[in-house]
Amino acid sequence: MKKNKWFALASVTSAVLAFTTACGGGAEQGDENGGENGGEKLSGNVVVDGSSTVYPILEAAAETYAGEQPDVQVSVGLSGTGGGFEKFTKGETDLSNASRPIKDEEKKAAEQNGIEFEEFKVAFDGLSVLVNKDNDWVDYLTVDELKKIFTSGAVNGDDKVKWSDIRPEWPNEEIKLFSPGHDSGTFDYFDEVILDGQPLNKTAQLSEDDNVLVQGISGDKNALGYFGYAYYVENKDKLKVVPIDNGNGPIEPTNDTVRSGEYAPLSRPLFVYANTKSLKEKPHVYDFMKYLLENGAEFSEEVGYVALPQEEYEEQLKKLEGLK
Repeated sequence: MKKNKWFALASVTSAVLAFTTACGGGAEQGDENGGENGGEKLSGNVVVDGSSTVYPILEAAAETYAGEQPDVQVSVGLSGTGGGFEKFTKGETDLSNASRPIKDEEKKAAEQNGIEFEEFKVAFDGLSVLVNKDNDWVDYLTVDELKKIFTSGAVNGDDKVKWSDIRPEWPNEEIKLFSPGHDSGTFDYFDEVILDGQPLNKTAQLSEDDNVLVQGISGDKNALGYFGYAYYVENKDKLKVVPIDNGNGPIEPTNDTVRSGEYAPLSRPLFVYANTKSLKEKPHVYDFMKYLLENGAEFSEEVGYVALPQEEYEEQLKKLEGLK
């Protein structure tokens, strides 16, 4: 399988997609890995929604799982982390992708609706800051500079920030900002560690679809934006990543710096939340979740994220088994 397949699919749909086509060799992989039900054929629907950042991992898993269980349809939506949790806490989905932990108010909504759930980590992400490929002046940004640029009114009380407002030697041109939308867990994380809860610059163009952000940044020489690491890896030919200085010198996001946490404060885990009732009462949901965790390292690396240590996948498989 090729990484760009998943991103091409994400760029043409924001609706729910169901993959029922088997990849070559999928059945053999199922025999080797042995889903929870071994050779037993399962059927039914697994409904997934949530983070566009986590989306490629689940789509990769969904398509290859179709080779093992062709009668199970796994549909994956990308409503953003917040939008996904809104559906999940109402009991409308079995699994919810998230690029941040569930919030207290979302936990309360789940409790009010009688929804019990379990959190699973699936990968690490390094939230990446990008500029246009033709930008030859930005060599790095400090966390404080990033905050100043993206915070509303932080520069002379004006949202129209010029590069020269940040460093005098930079061009006297307005920075065109691109950001994930407010339903995005990526925005929530950026808000927490960079904006510190201050309002986002009002000139920023927002989208829940990371591919739209890629297009915006690659199409404007003065653009600056951020999104998940995998989308940067997939679009290295179009974009330039900006190293971030958190006080210990500029650090670029790489597999090693993200895994170690050296790329701070923008390294973060990615999650899938599972409805425990679905896990207990729907064998096909349990089996798909088990398949995802058994192959989580492969799927994460394949689409451009950073795999967890193998022992963490094994610990979560034990947690999953304990829920059955």
